[in-house]
Amino acid sequence: MGSNAVDDLIEASSGVHYSGFHMEQPRTPEIEQPTTSIDDSVHRQPFIIGVAGGAASGKTTVCDLIIEQLRDQRVVLVNQDSFYHTLTPEELTKVHEYNFDHPDAFDTEKLLCVVEELKQGQAVDIPKYDYKSYKNDVFPLRRVNPSDVIILEGILIFHDPRVRDLMNMKIFVDTDADVRLARRIRRDTAEKGRDISVVLDQYSKFVKAAFDDFILPTKKYADVIIPRGGDNHVAIDLIVQHIRTKLGQHDLCKIYPNLYVIQSTFQIRGMHTLIRDGHTTKHDFVFYADRLIRLVVEHGLGHLPFTEKQVLTPTVRLLTLGPKIRLNGDLLRTGSVYSGVDFCKRLCGVSVIRSGESMENALRACCKGIKIGKILIHREGDNGQQLIYEKLPLDIAERHVLLLDPILGTGNSAVQAISLLLKKGVPESNILFLNLISAPQGVHVVCKRFPRIKIVTSEIEIGLNDDFRVIPGMGEFGDRYFGTDDD
Repeated sequence: MGSNAVDDLIEASSGVHYSGFHMEQPRTPEIEQPTTSIDDSVHRQPFIIGVAGGAASGKTTVCDLIIEQLRDQRVVLVNQDSFYHTLTPEELTKVHEYNFDHPDAFDTEKLLCVVEELKQGQAVDIPKYDYKSYKNDVFPLRRVNPSDVIILEGILIFHDPRVRDLMNMKIFVDTDADVRLARRIRRDTAEKGRDISVVLDQYSKFVKAAFDDFILPTKKYADVIIPRGGDNHVAIDLIVQHIRTKLGQHDLCKIYPNLYVIQSTFQIRGMHTLIRDGHTTKHDFVFYADRLIRLVVEHGLGHLPFTEKQVLTPTVRLLTLGPKIRLNGDLLRTGSVYSGVDFCKRLCGVSVIRSGESMENALRACCKGIKIGKILIHREGDNGQQLIYEKLPLDIAERHVLLLDPILGTGNSAVQAISLLLKKGVPESNILFLNLISAPQGVHVVCKRFPRIKIVTSEIEIGLNDDFRVIPGMGEFGDRYFGTDDD
């Protein structure tokens, strides 16, 4: 088949499945095979989770359940209660007037030092607070070793922004006030040896007011809110699944600084759930896939170079402040200067037919009039090495290229596409690879082979199965998006 015939066929319909299309004697360059090896010398930062909520809300139970389900990971729990200040002799004489639920009751500076040392891979010694003597030097220190996951738990663990900024995930345990009071009475009388009248007096004087003034306002910082605490097993299972996903992304992003995973929210997680569900209709699949693609494209555009630019805001009539001019008898105020940035102008998209064509509309919606080229690669089995067709802008070497392919599996097709762009004169640092999901094997292959390109994705997958298919994946993306599956 001649080249002109191929051009006409490709441009006539983007809805046809070309993955089985062959040309005679395709070129087969040498392709690096997938690998999952990781440089063990790279220091991995821990994944830090914050768990906050009112006293006796079930925070410790939630933490214990998370730790139990993450038993294959190295997890350590750091309680904010361990960092209570030792009371002075004067404070001990008025201990019943001391507010243990106030932010000043905690040694936050020491907590920050401990977490920072754990982040640096150093073992730390953490005190254990004695609630009978109100001292933190009665019991032996607890040795805590560096871990993959650090859980910070406490009523006011979200209060200090410096502590919040250390967290990769923030959970607020929301439990009814009556339930919390009943638990507090049982805990403080049994475990801390306090009289019930003292517990109730402290609750009415300090605990309830502190919850309203200091604890409840930090609920707005939470990424996840768990009603009913440890009794909500469904929520905890979802959180653990989310943490496992983030742990995989977290490791890869530390290894490859050119890999960018858009910040996951439960809104994004919900859209992924819908497009991965085999029972989702084509209409819903396309709708939610388009939403995710738009997010990936917008995030990717943020990694393009920019130039600073100043603009003048519009003039405003009938204002008496600022420099004034008259136009046709009206009193005007000249506009103000706004210092911003100018978009990168020399762009083009390149879609890997045919799944990559699903991302073209989002790119056009974000970049008006953008040129889009096409590459067709035969992806039979695990090789994906045969370049079948390409049609690219003539001046592509002078542009930043956004390579579009929703699935990064083995990485072989991506390597073939990127190699073609480099052969056309596109600098490696000018290539931005956008996809919805990425397998770790594909990330290793592409990032090792091309360390100067940028990859932007929305989720990292578990891996590949024996058939080199992404798992859990979402099925044949092109067939589901364009409605050409057997069903």
